[in-house]
Amino acid sequence: MLNRMRLYFMLPDVASANAAANELLLARIEDRRMHFLARRGTNLGDLREASVLQKTDVRHGAAVGLMGGGILGIVTGALILLFPPTGEPMRMITILPTTLIGAFLGMWVSTMVASAIPNTHLAKFQDAIEQGGVLMMLDVTRAEREKVEDIVTSRHPEAIAHGCEPTIPAFP
Repeated sequence: MLNRMRLYFMLPDVASANAAANELLLARIEDRRMHFLARRGTNLGDLREASVLQKTDVRHGAAVGLMGGGILGIVTGALILLFPPTGEPMRMITILPTTLIGAFLGMWVSTMVASAIPNTHLAKFQDAIEQGGVLMMLDVTRAEREKVEDIVTSRHPEAIAHGCEPTIPAFP
């Protein structure tokens, strides 16, 4: 498995983003590993728009909901053991289904809420995006990082590098 990272570059407009994407395609960086985020309503043309998972805090929300719901499920299961609703003693296995149901419900509800919240990692780019800029996110291997950074910064001086995230999720 390749260890990937996500590079961020802010470009001034769609034309510049298109030119940078074409340069990267010529350098054999796959289209599916380039994601672009622009102001709502901006026509990106052939550029791959960032997905809902990249634009929102869905992943973080799902993780928090899974943990919180699981904990509430364990507590619910323990309460059922201590105060059985039927009056008959309950078995320890009761905690397993309550934990699983709690984790699932917590993850589901939290994901629904988080899908409406913008990605907190992208908040620092919001002003530039609102002024017409385009954020280019590139998922690259460690070996490709230097090559990609050189291509973008040397051939597109208007691009502003904003570093990288050391790892990216398995399903970007």
